[in-house]
Amino acid sequence: MQWRQDDPVERLRRVTAAQSRLQAEAASAALLARLRWRLAQELKRFATRMASLPRLLLSFALLLSLPGPAAAPATAAVARLHPAVAHLAAEAPAQRVAVIVQKATVSRQAEAHVAQLGGTVTADLPIIHAFAAELPARAARRLAQNPAVRWVSPDGPIVGAGQRGGPRASRAIEPQNYFLDTLGVRRVWDLGLRGAGLAVAVIDSGIANDPDFTFAADDPHTRLRASVSWAGSSGPSTDAFGHGTHVAGIIGGNGRASNGRYAGLAPQADLISLQIGDKTGLARESDVVAALQWVYDNRQAFNIRVVNLSLNSTVEQSYHTSPLDAAVEVLWFNGVVVVVSAGNKGPAGGFNTVDAAPANDPFVITVGASDEKGTADWSDDVPAAFSTHGRTSDGYAKPELLAPGANIISVLSDQSAWAAEHPDRAVLGGEYFRLSGTSMAAPMVAGAVALLLQDEPHLTPDQVKYRLLATARPMSDEDAGAVYLDVFAAVNGTTTESANAGRPISRLLLGGSAPVAWTSADWNAVNWNAVNWNSTYWGP
Repeated sequence: MQWRQDDPVERLRRVTAAQSRLQAEAASAALLARLRWRLAQELKRFATRMASLPRLLLSFALLLSLPGPAAAPATAAVARLHPAVAHLAAEAPAQRVAVIVQKATVSRQAEAHVAQLGGTVTADLPIIHAFAAELPARAARRLAQNPAVRWVSPDGPIVGAGQRGGPRASRAIEPQNYFLDTLGVRRVWDLGLRGAGLAVAVIDSGIANDPDFTFAADDPHTRLRASVSWAGSSGPSTDAFGHGTHVAGIIGGNGRASNGRYAGLAPQADLISLQIGDKTGLARESDVVAALQWVYDNRQAFNIRVVNLSLNSTVEQSYHTSPLDAAVEVLWFNGVVVVVSAGNKGPAGGFNTVDAAPANDPFVITVGASDEKGTADWSDDVPAAFSTHGRTSDGYAKPELLAPGANIISVLSDQSAWAAEHPDRAVLGGEYFRLSGTSMAAPMVAGAVALLLQDEPHLTPDQVKYRLLATARPMSDEDAGAVYLDVFAAVNGTTTESANAGRPISRLLLGGSAPVAWTSADWNAVNWNAVNWNSTYWGP
């Protein structure tokens, strides 16, 4: 594989080579000692919690959560191998494992080595100079010894959100949305801005071809410009799960089936469906990276200016060691605004979603959810109780922005079983469906970005992020650590300052063949169900 002349990673490597000194700083002996102590303490608590589970599950989980690199020889192979994969190789060498391999050279030596080790290359991921593969766990350590390999990490599956908790009781009156007024969207529409002329890519479970995604009530032509699937389907993208269609409706539904009542923010924006999940939501992290690669390759052909990712990894780690974070940064640095969900709070002792990819990346816009309290008056809105917030292991406060995410009504895929399973949430005979979660908040911001970029197409992602934050409203709950989206104020703002100044890019995008230094990962959270749509909230 030859790198293209406009390759973004090579360009970033040249520009940011000086930042490689950060690796030496992050690897200081004092920092590693503190991390190892923290890891040991967390593992003790983890073993206690897991003691009541079936023996098979316990042994499998422990394979992925044994002490980190401190217990292994300080070799180049260990430094190039994600600790979870290294310990699986030690404890279950015959277990086949799915990995993402970042290359250190332009040759195909690493791919050839995979074949020699009894493995198979499953996907090419040039956006981060990587590929996905499956091979015996014992072979992963040998692969990491190859000088053509820079980093080997687990390629965990993506799992659809479970139906947690009981559904809310049905309401006696027809439910309605408030966010178009809460955020000042109708006032933006009055300025003639509805997202026309640009596309928003939705990397999710697919988008159903619904009447709400047509141009207008009297124009049946669809705004669903492209549908691509990594879910094993040979045909166009559909959505048997329902999550992606709901997200897309918030971004760009026109409310055709409801006379405009349940329209999204940018009802004239084009939509791109990049399906990475089947009817249960199952996929892999490499599918997400492959979808991001597709966006990079086709961003100019479709004028893709925004990507929405309403999904979260369950592995807490530095953004410097995540292939998914590296991929979203490549898009960001090439003019595509990336909007991601912060994730929802799990049970006590669960992982912190804002410390996992892609919510933990400091460049992208990470979105938490607000509760509008059943009114269009933003002053009574509060951070939703389920919305996660906190600091990443690299010290960044997340989310940066809040948007409505409680009881949001949007388009329901006609292939989804949700209406039958939760009839009290179905609206207008199943044309629409009511959901809560940061999955619903992120597309609010993606739709807002589409309106802003229609008005000011020259803005860079960093300028868009700064504008949204500079014009946002304060929230009453300062502990939420974020400000509240104001679409009308953002569109009428004038600042062209840039966010993210001075923030180091992912080390996976830096030059050289030096191994990646792992820092503060919480291996209690490591499992092979590594990414999920937990940003959909099914509780009351």
